[in-house]
Amino acid sequence: MKKINIAEQSFNPFELIGKDWMLISAGTAEKWNTMTASWGAVGVVWGKPSATCYIRQSRYTKTFVDDSEFFTLTVLKDGCRDALNLLGSKSGRDMDKMHESGLTPVMVEGQPTFEEAKLVLICRKVCKTFIGPDDMTAENVERWYGDRDYHTMYIAEIRECWVRE
Repeated sequence: MKKINIAEQSFNPFELIGKDWMLISAGTAEKWNTMTASWGAVGVVWGKPSATCYIRQSRYTKTFVDDSEFFTLTVLKDGCRDALNLLGSKSGRDMDKMHESGLTPVMVEGQPTFEEAKLVLICRKVCKTFIGPDDMTAENVERWYGDRDYHTMYIAEIRECWVRE
């Protein structure tokens, strides 16, 4: 992989996040977890290139993100949809889903990701906030939170951007 300046990267975030999906990963080489996400954003917050992601309270990955200063957002190369489906539907509490996904776990600058990545953002948390029913419209509560498993929103400075050569 090659480290580049995120400001020089051109991509459509609606396609990259909403259609292709991304992985949120955090932890150490000894113990980490990942999950599939299709909600998020990239842009500028507090004068820095930033990413925003959302993690439900029930997700095992949330513990790792909460306990870490850094996390990665990874977009996989084409052909990895089965792995994304598994990583988004199974819990790391119950299985070693990072290895059972068929992907190859690797560390980049001390942060967990996968060899099959086409884009990796190494992010440093700068803000986290719980988003509960009083923070959104009743329509969104009804549509997205029938189980009352609300999200925490994380804003992170993008510290490094790595792309597949």
